[in-house]
Amino acid sequence: MKHSAGTLLYRKQENEIFVLLVHPSGNYNRKAPWGIPKGLPDEGEELEAAARRETLEETGLIAGDLIELGFVDYTKSRKRIFCFAGLAAADWTPTCASWEIDKAEFLSLDNAKEIIHDDQREFLIRLEMLLNSAGANA
Repeated sequence: MKHSAGTLLYRKQENEIFVLLVHPSGNYNRKAPWGIPKGLPDEGEELEAAARRETLEETGLIAGDLIELGFVDYTKSRKRIFCFAGLAAADWTPTCASWEIDKAEFLSLDNAKEIIHDDQREFLIRLEMLLNSAGANA
């Protein structure tokens, strides 16, 4: 099974959560779902380090403190995606820093749930639960 690692960067604005998603480039991906910035770890590279590197390579953003959100297994392929979540600064603006993506945007959580890869939607649910439980304990 192939392993991939990425980040789910988020920020809160006026009691709403926004998450960073990317869209794969290429004519054949026009109708492809969005996803977290992610990629394969280099040989010997830790998953969190790979997630940070891929996020920087794809969006130009450097992730700060991260927390593990676990992994999901794709239902249609033999791929396991590991995700790390982190708070993004309000003034961060992602760019399409790699040929691999044609869009990189902070989207509302509700919008993100509609357009994200079906198997990655679980990461949005986990993030929402994490943030809700943190808010209840604050």
